[in-house]
Amino acid sequence: MVTKQHAGPRRGSGAPLGHRHAHSPAKRRSAYPYALYLPAAVVYLVIFLVPTVMAFYFALTRWTLFDSEFVGLQNFRDFLSEQNLRIGFQNTVIYAVVTSGLKVVLGLLLGVLLTSRLRLRGFLRSVVFFPVLVSTVAVGITFSALLRPDTGLVNKALALVGVSGADWLGDANTALLSVALVDVWKGVGLATVIYIAGIMSIPRDYYQAVAVDGGNAWHRFRHVTLPLSWPATYSVIILSFIGGLRSFDLIWTMTRGGPGFTSDTIASIIYKQYQAGFFGLSTAGNVLLFLVVTAIVVPLNYVLGKRQVAV
Repeated sequence: MVTKQHAGPRRGSGAPLGHRHAHSPAKRRSAYPYALYLPAAVVYLVIFLVPTVMAFYFALTRWTLFDSEFVGLQNFRDFLSEQNLRIGFQNTVIYAVVTSGLKVVLGLLLGVLLTSRLRLRGFLRSVVFFPVLVSTVAVGITFSALLRPDTGLVNKALALVGVSGADWLGDANTALLSVALVDVWKGVGLATVIYIAGIMSIPRDYYQAVAVDGGNAWHRFRHVTLPLSWPATYSVIILSFIGGLRSFDLIWTMTRGGPGFTSDTIASIIYKQYQAGFFGLSTAGNVLLFLVVTAIVVPLNYVLGKRQVAV
């Protein structure tokens, strides 16, 4: 005997009732993560977007704290006609290349050293990173005293071995390079920490494979550490290069752009315009510096990003 089974009420040809409403809670939940972006968006809007738009506007005006007069592109023409702008731009690029290049090289070498089996590895990491925590102005004042030609400890130390020290900050040939080396001393700790993180993320299997093939320490560095730490190298280059292009505080503290204009950078030229009361002119300089940094860093980021994908 065949028994008839009573089917439940048909709900139509669409999806089951439970499925039709299953996505509703998801919709309600999807709005919650986006709400978490709101504080960051507000901070980004207030601290970055609004001042940037205002800077572009005030660069077109002659302004003081109480009024402003629209002058169009005159501020940009005046800034580009500055007699020491060419020297400042040249110094800015040289400073950025020297500091970022040395931070990459020294940061990588220190990163390799401080990820090896050293007994004082933790202590040495702290020592290397310590200058990053010190105020840039304090570093500049300290090294200005250390590099004095007559009373500085650097020249006194050189005199003990029979070497006559130079006027490091007063000589046009050494002033910019001296400041750049101090910048490297202060910033190489951050580069080292980035490299330590990158090297420690490399799987140990690669090093074991090199050991099985009879490779030595150089082979491990050449064929494993160097290529696989490229993401760290990419980060250090971008961060150091941007910092070098925008560098001001250390240069101003140690040389104030001197002697003469020989160690001026774009940022120090802009600050001198602020000091002279040409606020619109200096704002135009800031806008130009922003555009220069963007024009250099965006293509560099693209080229290095392609290299990172290739690795």
